[in-house]
Amino acid sequence: MQDTAVTADDGVRLWASRSGRGTSGTTPLVLCHGGPGLWDMFEDVAAMLNDRAAVVRWDQRGGGRSEPCAGPWTTERFVADLDAVRRHFALQRTVLLGHSWGASLALNYALAHPERVAALVYVSGTGIGPDADWHGAYEANLLARLGENPQRLSRWRELPGESRERAVLQWSADFADRERAIEHAERMADPWFPINFPCNKALNAEARQATGTPILYAACQALDLPVLLVDGERDIRPRSAVDSLERALPRVRRVALPNAGHLPWVEDPHGFRDAVMTVMTAAR
Repeated sequence: MQDTAVTADDGVRLWASRSGRGTSGTTPLVLCHGGPGLWDMFEDVAAMLNDRAAVVRWDQRGGGRSEPCAGPWTTERFVADLDAVRRHFALQRTVLLGHSWGASLALNYALAHPERVAALVYVSGTGIGPDADWHGAYEANLLARLGENPQRLSRWRELPGESRERAVLQWSADFADRERAIEHAERMADPWFPINFPCNKALNAEARQATGTPILYAACQALDLPVLLVDGERDIRPRSAVDSLERALPRVRRVALPNAGHLPWVEDPHGFRDAVMTVMTAAR
């Protein structure tokens, strides 16, 4: 594994790591983590795929191991940062895999630079329809999952937003396996970095303005590259939200993993790897 600092075009340093080599002709894989305002949690994904391709992970601007900065917190800026990562590793074209907010980032990058993307893997995203299509149901499902343990729900409500313990409790709702949910969430929080709440607030607000617009639908309808949508069927974010994106894309395939939640590679690693490998093999 090779850790490095990538310098964005405005001078901000971004943490990145490259592992694996793959075989001759294999397109490199670049991973875009969720958030916004979090950090890379894709070590397991890199480990399961770096025998087949070079895999690049990175911490997005202002989060994790990347340099603290004051933004700007815009999708356009994050797309430019992702392109800086691509250039740093001298990658001509990549398979892009994004998770949750990172799925939206990867999609926006593909829309901006389709010639630099061989294929897109959109994992646990929330589609391109209005925020109202899914967010209210997500909040209700979150409270229901946490409420399975009333003491856990009460503790979550009393903790400050920046608390690691609160994050672990909230992230535990993202797993279908309720017995191992806290264990899985603890792994997400190791290592722990401060959550970048200004980044989170700004990018979520921007997303609410961008989704559901005719411009976004039209751009997705014109995206001429293979896209794989991967869902965990027991994600607390309604999977119907992704229908809007599936309908718009001209070259799309969808895989639903029945016993997985929001991080499907954790709860169904074999199913997840098999799905991603079909895209990586075709993208040679």
